[in-house]
Parts: sequence; C-alpha cells; structure tokens
Amino acid sequence: MKLDYPFSAIVGQKTMKQALILTAIDPLIGGVLVFGERGTGKSTIVRSLTALLPKIKSIKGCPYNCENLNENCSHCSTTSVKKVEQKPTPIIDLPLGSTEDRVVGSLNLEVALSQGKKSFEPGLLAYANRGYLYIDEVNLLEDHIVDLLLDVSASGENLIEREGLSVKHDSKFVLVGSGNPEEGELRPQLLDRFGLSVEVKSPRELDERMEVIKRRTKFDDKDKDFLLFWEKEDSKLRRKIIRARKKLIDVKVSNEVLESCAKLCLALGSDGLRGELTLIRTSKAQASFENKDTVEISHLRKVASICLGHRLRKDPLDDVGSNVRVERTIEETLGTVSYTNLTLPTKRIV
Repeated sequence: MKLDYPFSAIVGQKTMKQALILTAIDPLIGGVLVFGERGTGKSTIVRSLTALLPKIKSIKGCPYNCENLNENCSHCSTTSVKKVEQKPTPIIDLPLGSTEDRVVGSLNLEVALSQGKKSFEPGLLAYANRGYLYIDEVNLLEDHIVDLLLDVSASGENLIEREGLSVKHDSKFVLVGSGNPEEGELRPQLLDRFGLSVEVKSPRELDERMEVIKRRTKFDDKDKDFLLFWEKEDSKLRRKIIRARKKLIDVKVSNEVLESCAKLCLALGSDGLRGELTLIRTSKAQASFENKDTVEISHLRKVASICLGHRLRKDPLDDVGSNVRVERTIEETLGTVSYTNLTLPTKRIV
C-alpha cells in the first residue's frame, strides 16, 4: 500500500494548506487553483489529503460513492441489499492526456460487443464524487475540458447524452488544479470559476530548507517515530475539521461583515458577485475552524487574498502582485493589514 506524506508534516506553505482545509470543511467554496514554481510541494500536499480527511460511508461496489441507495444510480438501482463500507475520501488524478470520454464517461464497448447491450462506463467524474479531483499542470489542459469540469463542479451533476445513452449521476467534488505560470496561464473566465487561488514559493529561509530535507529523509526511510508523531498531528487536525463541519451551519454573519465584504469587492473592482459569495462562505468556514459562533472582520482579512486575488483585472500600470493589491485595499478599506494564520502544527523536532 502506498504511503502518503503526512499533511501536517509539510513545512511552510500555510496558505495552500489553509485553502485545502477550508474546502474540506465546506466543499461548496469551490475549487482551489495553485500556481507556483516547480518542486514546491504542490502535488505532495494535495495527495497527503488522503490520510488527513475523514473516511466516507458509501454503498459497497458503487463507482459513484453513493452514501445511500439511489434510484437514479445505475449501480444502486440494480441491488436490493444495502451494504455500507467506510473508505478514504477519494482523491482522483486527472492526467493531462485524458479524453472527454475518459473524464465524463462513455459507452462500455466490451459489453456492447460481447452482449449487444448498451452499458455506461463511468468516467473520472463518477469516481471523484464526494471527494477531490486533482489536475497537475491545469494550465496545459484543453480549455473545453476545464470548462466542462468547472460546470460539473458547480452543478454537482454530470449529464451524458451520447451513442444513444442518457445518463445523469451525482458528481460533487472539489476541483484542485496546480501549475507553473511560466508554462502558460488560464483564461480570466476560467480563473474566476475557481473558488480560491494560491501562489506558492520555495522556502527562502535556511532553517526551513534544512527542515524540509530532514523530514523528507525520515519519511523516505520510513522512520517509525516520525510517522507515528505526524499521524497523531494529522488526527488532531482531522478532529478539528470534523468539528468545524458540524458547527458550520450555525455560524452567523452580521450586516457589518456583509457591508465590509461588499465594500472590499467594490474597492477592488471585482467583476460579478462570485467574489462576495465566495468570501462570505470561506469566512464562515474559517470562523467554524476557529470554533467561533459568528464571522468577524478578522476572518474576512484572513481569507480575502485567496478568495479575491485571482479575480482582479490586470493593471498594466501596477507592477505589484494581485495579493499585494488585495492586502493594500484591505488596509485602505477596513483599516487593518491582512494576514493569514490558520494555527497549523509548526513543530520542528521529531
């Protein structure tokens, strides 16, 4: 069995870990877009979610990960015995060369040729239901595939009508895309469809780089003390995520916070209303993670950059990054400098 690197053992990259944890608390926040240099741990962090996230309950053998018998599911509708199993939250990789048929599903040719029956072969969107769909180098994926993924991610359903088949199934997942900006950028229309956006960089501090080497070496050597220690840290974080999920529905948002959210988006010139809606939903998840009953202005500040940075129009006269523009506007609008702090494990000695 493949062993994934512990999520809590990742050195630095707090903003990316923050974004993934908040989507684990509330998947309706939307997808996460991660841009950064090669070798900064983007793929490692995403795949480490497998061990961190709580297990899900699903009907045994169902490719769609249905929690209960579903009459609209081609598998559940043909079985009368409800056998429920616990399985890890699915983290599905979507390779760059994937065709549309492989992504959405297609006619099962083997069954069609051998039995003369029309049968549906589930695609990656089926297996990613109730989990995460990860695309490395998303900026190199064909635009129409990215469009399709974002549409399904937003609606929560995948509808296939081809070769005489008409199939609809649940496909509720968090889309995570990573890439190197040097290899190309996503269209602005696609950028806006991702809920959160994060920029990652290599550690610049000598101590951090040394710590990365030490931890990776211990992991590769399967050091028992190392694995046990960080397994316990992941368990603590998992319990906080489960508690935050339960608390989320009870978190309140005041008119003062709504007004501040709208003021901030107006000041930034954010197009449409996706920015405000995502900012409020993400702030609620942040408040829930901190075990707060109401969203405070401080929660807006903590998540504003990852919610709004990718929605800004590029200003040719402004040579600073989008995140700097967001924080500068927060200071001007709300009177306090933005910061990011999720209180994640920072222990160095194992």
